[in-house]
Amino acid sequence: MEDRLFSRETPLALADQGAFFVGGEYIASGSGRVHGGHMFVQYQIPAQQTQPYPVVMIHGGGQTGVNFLCTPDGRRGWADYFVANGYAVYVVDQPSRGRSGLIREVYGETVHRGAEAIADRFTAPERVNLWPQAQLHTQWPGSGVAGDAAFDQFYCSQVESATDQGAGEVMMRAAGSALLDRVGPAILITHSQSGPMGWTLADARPKLVKGIVSVEPNGPPLYEATFKGAPDWFEDDFVARPWGITRHALQFDPPVKEAGELKFVKQEKPDAPGLMRCWLQAEPVRRLVNLQGIPILIVTGEASYHAPYDHSTSKFLKQAGVDHTYVRLADVGIRGNGHMVMLEKNNLEIARYFDQWLRTNVK
Repeated sequence: MEDRLFSRETPLALADQGAFFVGGEYIASGSGRVHGGHMFVQYQIPAQQTQPYPVVMIHGGGQTGVNFLCTPDGRRGWADYFVANGYAVYVVDQPSRGRSGLIREVYGETVHRGAEAIADRFTAPERVNLWPQAQLHTQWPGSGVAGDAAFDQFYCSQVESATDQGAGEVMMRAAGSALLDRVGPAILITHSQSGPMGWTLADARPKLVKGIVSVEPNGPPLYEATFKGAPDWFEDDFVARPWGITRHALQFDPPVKEAGELKFVKQEKPDAPGLMRCWLQAEPVRRLVNLQGIPILIVTGEASYHAPYDHSTSKFLKQAGVDHTYVRLADVGIRGNGHMVMLEKNNLEIARYFDQWLRTNVK
């Protein structure tokens, strides 16, 4: 396979590019009818489209599609990499986010995180060491704190977001389905908060989702995790994903009408030091029928706050009959990454790994 790693100066050869909106509806409001639930999509079609399925890139919480366009220190992003390697690429801004528009009377309360919280979680976790793996972080391009040029560029990309993540899943299921109906069979690359959206889109359009690369999907199953630092490190906070890996319904077999019908049990001890104990289904286990047969890759950075618990999402899927590949990037020689892997110094090395996996596993 020819790998077209490139520099900033290497031009992309395109057959087409553009943008459009999908999904949503008009809603009555105090100021008259407004449109909500729609999603902004920008796309690039390579001049030599060698790959049969386009890639749809879906960003995480507090972010927009800009995460995939470039890095905060000016290097090429994942969108350019996949276009250069023969894929059509569609980059979205989730409904209620960024260029899709935030209408508070439709979407409700919002949140915008401060620079210190962003640094502690994403760009300089080694400074606070709230989880066991944080000290291994080496890949952020700069100091990772306010005043550093790369951090300031990254922080400028953070946006106000609706706090109701359950509503966001519902809107993304509808708008994402509309996108797949328009562009046809596609590969999903999800990150963080959009991880559950990949599961719901595959559930809604199983014949149109040809593969999923789930980068540190929002988790762990059932409970939100709170990080406390040594020696106890973490605890279960509140039930955030009552359907296990999502906030809203998935198709199980035997069928489930309400999330309360799913029963969970917690591991007696973790799989290894530095890991959280997993919440899994109690017997008898119900199967996730629509996700079966879709090639799925779940990946975790060595130093990310997901490192203690992404294995739980993998175990939940396996228990529910969903075959997939789970990879800790350090195990394939990709070291030192935090959560924002698409922006870190080795971002194109990671993109290359994804590309090779997709060419091998997606048919």
